[in-house]
Amino acid sequence: MTPRRPGPRMLIALAAAGVLVLGVGAWALGAVLPPDSAPVRAALTARPAPAASPSAIPISTPTAPAFDKRANSIDDPSSIWVVVNKSRPLNPQTYVPADLVQPPVANIHDQPVRHVVSDALAAMFAAAKSSAGLSLTLQSGYRSYDMQVNDYNGDVAAHGRAYADSDTARPGHSEHQTGLAVDISAASGRCSLDACFGQTPEGQWLAANAWRFGFLLRYPQGKEAVTGFTYEPWHFRYVGIPLSTELHDTGVTTLEEFFGVPGGETYSG
Repeated sequence: MTPRRPGPRMLIALAAAGVLVLGVGAWALGAVLPPDSAPVRAALTARPAPAASPSAIPISTPTAPAFDKRANSIDDPSSIWVVVNKSRPLNPQTYVPADLVQPPVANIHDQPVRHVVSDALAAMFAAAKSSAGLSLTLQSGYRSYDMQVNDYNGDVAAHGRAYADSDTARPGHSEHQTGLAVDISAASGRCSLDACFGQTPEGQWLAANAWRFGFLLRYPQGKEAVTGFTYEPWHFRYVGIPLSTELHDTGVTTLEEFFGVPGGETYSG
């Protein structure tokens, strides 16, 4: 007799039974494995390990480039960084700036300054007025070689050479001849060209804020042996905002110390 083929219902039942047998077998195998069959048990129950997270990539913070002290000449009389003192005369000593202008500020003696100084001076005077209600006046700016001869000789005649050399630069050694130096006073005239100017609101504001406009208090107190001149809280020198900011941030108060050049109280010749 020919065996009867299983019908669809029988096939479904057999398949279900097979799955049940396999499941029970796997459970039974796990249940009856001896204690030393941990590797096998682990293989049966193991889950896929999570993907490893990538290692953190260190991020380097870029450092600011070092200030370039060679960006401008300290010897060229037309450079805004030129260093002029008793050891470093102008070359030539009769130098005359080519871009002198009258600054748009109160100017007692109508002395010009270099164009770049004029703009900075106007901005600084306006800021002093708007931020602190202070009125400033330009006491002196550019002085020619011949004018410096007259000023120096007059100081010698009035006070002697030793005093004059601590108070007035000799011709050819003056920052005023570069057109980059300015003497500033209060509009009231209080303590004009006197050490007490440093204690006035105008003098204190300038000492704290002039660097923001590219100026340096050129002859600070306590640095007479370095600069060669007594404390002059009214004398400011334009050096440009990058250098004035660097000087402010580093706490260096003289050009001689910053650039490592001689100054001192004795003339070189």
